[in-house]
Amino acid sequence: MRSTFAPRVGFDWRGFITPAVKLLVLICAGVFLVQTLVADLFPPYATAWVNHWFGLVPLGPIPGLRLWQPVTYIFLHGGLGHLLINMLMLWMFGRELELVWGKQRFLNYFFICGVGAGIITVLVKVTPMIWGHRPDDIPTIGASGAIFGILIANAILFPDRRIWLFPLPLTIPMRPFVAVMGAVEFFGTLGSVDGVSHFCHLGGMLIGWIYLRRGSFLYRVRNEMADWRYERNRKKFQVYMKKEKEEPPSRPDSWVN
Repeated sequence: MRSTFAPRVGFDWRGFITPAVKLLVLICAGVFLVQTLVADLFPPYATAWVNHWFGLVPLGPIPGLRLWQPVTYIFLHGGLGHLLINMLMLWMFGRELELVWGKQRFLNYFFICGVGAGIITVLVKVTPMIWGHRPDDIPTIGASGAIFGILIANAILFPDRRIWLFPLPLTIPMRPFVAVMGAVEFFGTLGSVDGVSHFCHLGGMLIGWIYLRRGSFLYRVRNEMADWRYERNRKKFQVYMKKEKEEPPSRPDSWVN
């Protein structure tokens, strides 16, 4: 007897979220759960202690030898909205990169951008020490530096892919979208304090761009050397041909058949 029910349609989660993105989302969500429990079960200074110990404090990684901070700050978030926005952007833009690069290369790139953005943030914040000022000890937390590195990678690899500007019914190519995001972050560094680490975002973009373009200089040098050698050999050949034309060929002793 033939069944009258509609065929079952399966949903493949592997196509919806890739392994590395899923791993990062689970870690960030788990750390945020711990942050929430600490905030609910302990006095307020416990949350401040967690942020200062595992967040990115300008003088933390050097004098206190807390060298883990450029890594651990990535997984801390300042609220549910902060977490959801970062994880949404990680899924939207990181999934495509992982499909192209694979899990391991994507994770390497994520941490290179995140750690690099953290180091740049520390360097920027300790700059006032040159003039004898003490840098602020407000911890930087969040995965935004690494995610902005993912954005610049999308702009380089998928420049013409269109982005829907939700909730507006407009789409824009990836490259100008990322350029606008970078401009917003740049001008954010010039404005008033808004609680957002714009230097960290720009640092992630810079590190990502350097990482992806690191071979361009060497390739350019190699090509210039190849062009120089070609031009030198061409001139030598022209000199040889000119000399051959000026000297008439001698009569051969024998003909080879």
